[in-house]
Amino acid sequence: MRRVVITGRGTINALGQDVPATLEAMREGRCGIGPLELRDVERLSVRIGAQVKGYDPEALFNRQQISLYDRFTQFTMIAARQALDEAGLTFAGDLAARSGVVLGTAGGGVNTWDENYRSVYEEGKNRVHPFVVPKLMNNAAASHVSMEWNLKGPSFSVATACASSNHAMGLAFQLIRGGGADVMVTGGSEAMLSFGGVKAWEGLRVMSKDACRPFSANRNGMVQGEGAAVFVFEEREQAMARGATILAEVVGFAMTSDAADIVMPSQQGAARAITGALRDARLDPSEIGYINAHGTGTAANDKVECAAVAHAFGHHADALMISSTKSMHGHLIGGTGAVELLACIMALRDGVIAPTIGYEEPDPECALDVVPNMAREAQVDAVLSNAFAFGGLNAVLVLRKAP
Repeated sequence: MRRVVITGRGTINALGQDVPATLEAMREGRCGIGPLELRDVERLSVRIGAQVKGYDPEALFNRQQISLYDRFTQFTMIAARQALDEAGLTFAGDLAARSGVVLGTAGGGVNTWDENYRSVYEEGKNRVHPFVVPKLMNNAAASHVSMEWNLKGPSFSVATACASSNHAMGLAFQLIRGGGADVMVTGGSEAMLSFGGVKAWEGLRVMSKDACRPFSANRNGMVQGEGAAVFVFEEREQAMARGATILAEVVGFAMTSDAADIVMPSQQGAARAITGALRDARLDPSEIGYINAHGTGTAANDKVECAAVAHAFGHHADALMISSTKSMHGHLIGGTGAVELLACIMALRDGVIAPTIGYEEPDPECALDVVPNMAREAQVDAVLSNAFAFGGLNAVLVLRKAP
């Protein structure tokens, strides 16, 4: 069975517009959540989010690209360029044919939807731009990455709400391991922080109006973020033959369905995904040192996830470190698992465990080591990344220190 390694990474999110800035913010426990800067923000009851501030698309893309790239695609292209630059790959001939793209997003071109609904309904216009459909479609980012870098292998997008990125990266892993590709550009992006996007989420009554406090007894909801993270997954022997720097090895993946409720999470479904990923990785639970939690900051999600971890790991759960970086970069919905994978790689490469910030009060139902408020130095050899989505769709990845 072929082995899969990570040779490139890139990101833009509320913590930083590249990987070094993001990791520095995670080490410092810096919060990227703040007041939203949106049109009609005064009509929203939730006015905070983890926005990418100081972002100027016109400085990065030409006029034609902007007409085709929704904000979520722009974020993807920025992160993909960073990842491919770090990997040092160019694609032609057989390598181009054996390389592809699989990206996660829940909403796709939400900003494009929002802008054009305003144009038609509020402003009374009878026409929209001819590129509206190719700009808003969920596969736009994957398609533009494939075209920009000549990736002619399997290329598609995945939309499974909050698990989209983990599903995408897990499928990329399986494609390479199974021989369907040699290189996959993978990860996810989201840009739902528009008036319509936030207003829709307000209706669910799961949003905090002041802060994201995962696992804290006084948590009161999630906070949305935006951005992207993209990685280069590569067949190990090929990466080693060309002298690439290997950042981490992907060793396991599992996905399950709760088949129970459209919004309420299931302990059993989450636990089955965790144990399935460990089985796929051929690792004993005691070999995992850190979990990047789904950890949204909602009352139901956090206690269910802690119960699932306790069930899957048994006595070893007490020795695990588990943190939610959503407390810093917000919940990027379909892009969140990709940004969180950066924290997993940091744990393996740098021995730094990103904290759960905003933690104020212990919760007996979340009685695990949640790395409260301050990053921690610790050597770990294997880590887990959890994603548990609305619709009961679960996806868990296992990474190991670079061979």
